[in-house]
Amino acid sequence: MLTIGKRDASGRAASEADHQPRVAVGEEAGVLGCAFSGIWTTRTVAQIDADMRKIEKRSGFKTLALDLSKIEKIDTAGAWLIDRLVSAFEKKNVEVRLQGQSEIASILLDAVGEAVRREPESGPARPPNIIIRALEAVGRRVYEMRDDFLASMNILGATIRGAQMKLGRGHAVNPAAIFNQIDRMGVGAIPVVVLMSAIVGAIVAQQGAYQLSYFGADIFVVDLVGVLILRELGVLMTAIMIAGRSGSAITAEIGSMKMREEVDALKVIGLNPIGVLVFPRLVALVIALPCLTIIANFAALGGGIVAAWLYSDIPPAAFIDRLRVAIDLSTIFAGLIKAPFMAMIIGTIASVEGMKVGGSAESLGQHVTASVVKSIFVVIILDGLFAMFYAAIEF
Repeated sequence: MLTIGKRDASGRAASEADHQPRVAVGEEAGVLGCAFSGIWTTRTVAQIDADMRKIEKRSGFKTLALDLSKIEKIDTAGAWLIDRLVSAFEKKNVEVRLQGQSEIASILLDAVGEAVRREPESGPARPPNIIIRALEAVGRRVYEMRDDFLASMNILGATIRGAQMKLGRGHAVNPAAIFNQIDRMGVGAIPVVVLMSAIVGAIVAQQGAYQLSYFGADIFVVDLVGVLILRELGVLMTAIMIAGRSGSAITAEIGSMKMREEVDALKVIGLNPIGVLVFPRLVALVIALPCLTIIANFAALGGGIVAAWLYSDIPPAAFIDRLRVAIDLSTIFAGLIKAPFMAMIIGTIASVEGMKVGGSAESLGQHVTASVVKSIFVVIILDGLFAMFYAAIEF
């Protein structure tokens, strides 16, 4: 009774065992016959894999006959197992005959055979040599520069003719937003601009006085400091500091709004994101940078006066008298003319990079870094172009 009870309890397992994959092998007159039965699926083929490998090792036959008529169910794993057997005998130049397969089995066997016999890749592609990689990097940067230029022109055009500049709705320009940005980007930057400019002016005067002292021409340090600061270093150093301070802030602010989908929300409620976010910051930069340049010029000249007094014994009164001879209005305006253009470049590049931010903090950090680097690079290039232009027109 106990034995019968055990069989009844395991009746379901016994029924499932009847459907396990099986292969019956027979030999006759140079023909190896294999009859497959049961369920050939991912869950069951592991049980028959060892038997199939034994059959693959057999030899001495001209024909392999496979009967698939009693297979109840088959999937890709079962088809691959049968195809592996077929491939093993085809490599031995044995003729293979299939019979009794269902339509599903035929489709699976064809698909698996095509995938298995597909030409294998020759391995991982070897990286090109260093020259090709360098040229590829240059090409990618050129395309990136083109995309950035188009995006910058799009933002600049949308800022000029955007909704905030159109008539209607009571002139949508918001003076409060502009003055708030001027306070943050201009007034807030005065301490660092004054400090850095004074240090740079003092260094230029000290180095100039040290070199000119060999020729007994100490007084010409005034010409050196005046021309160099007013024409080049004053506006350039100010623009670089603003690019690092305010340009990165613009990118971070717009980028964080892009991450939180606030830019999309502005579009949904019918506002122009460029007009709302970019226009006040761009106008504030165009106003603030020339003013900061003037302050930086005074600070740098002050630093130069102190350095010249300490190192060359040139009193402040003599320094100022010589400065009036060394410079004129063209020297002053040569530097100030550059400031609005540099402000437009810094604001536009910072806005473009902010609009390119994705949904991750890593993307935000990358674009803030790119904003500062690109702004400084383009500002220096622009300063060089202005220098060549001034030389060409003898300004």
